[in-house]
Amino acid sequence: MNDATMIKIETVTATSRTVAEAIQSRRSIRAYLTDPVPSDLVRQVLQLASHAPSGSNLQPWKVHVLLGETLSRVGGALNEAFVGDEAGHERDYKYYTDPLFEPFIARRRACGLGLYNTLGILRDQKDRMKAQRAMNYNFFGAPVGLVFTIDRRLEKGSWLDYGMFMQTIMIAARSFGLHTCPQASIGEFPAVVRRELKLDDDQIVVAGLSMGFADPDAIVNGFSPPREPVSGFATFHE
Repeated sequence: MNDATMIKIETVTATSRTVAEAIQSRRSIRAYLTDPVPSDLVRQVLQLASHAPSGSNLQPWKVHVLLGETLSRVGGALNEAFVGDEAGHERDYKYYTDPLFEPFIARRRACGLGLYNTLGILRDQKDRMKAQRAMNYNFFGAPVGLVFTIDRRLEKGSWLDYGMFMQTIMIAARSFGLHTCPQASIGEFPAVVRRELKLDDDQIVVAGLSMGFADPDAIVNGFSPPREPVSGFATFHE
């Protein structure tokens, strides 16, 4: 870790040193600086995340950290599969119900339109939409890409645990001044991931995650979807 990186980390950490600040400042970042993230720093983030809870302490997560040439190679292969509309690719699991229903349709639509409006992409500009989505598969240019897999024999409870683990990674990353973007899109091409990382078929590709220092000048990073108020999802039984 060089002096410049240390200064950057110390400076940003000063503004996100509490758990509440880290949670509130976390958002999905889709443009990153080229500044490298030292592998030792990634290890610190993962070490903190290892304290996430899991039923009977199963710790069902497997994390594949992609850096340098490997990140470029895997991202390039994923991008090629997406841009080329390669046939035969299918998720290992269903992420959304089909069809989706309200109020979830409205929330998903608002999120998508909000992102494209931020970028000035109109509804009929399908090529620009696809180009923006394609950036998912190159991990948005972040210097670190994470791929999460799970043993396909495990049940839904372990998937719940996995969500807590990934959230802990994102909050831990903020404590070091890093930003992230969780990416279900990486799970759309599990065969590509398994081929490039030489993984066994018993590993389900859950998702990916970009990690790095946010580009403060990128317009896309100004987008943040609205959140439901507590009154919209919580019922207090007294």
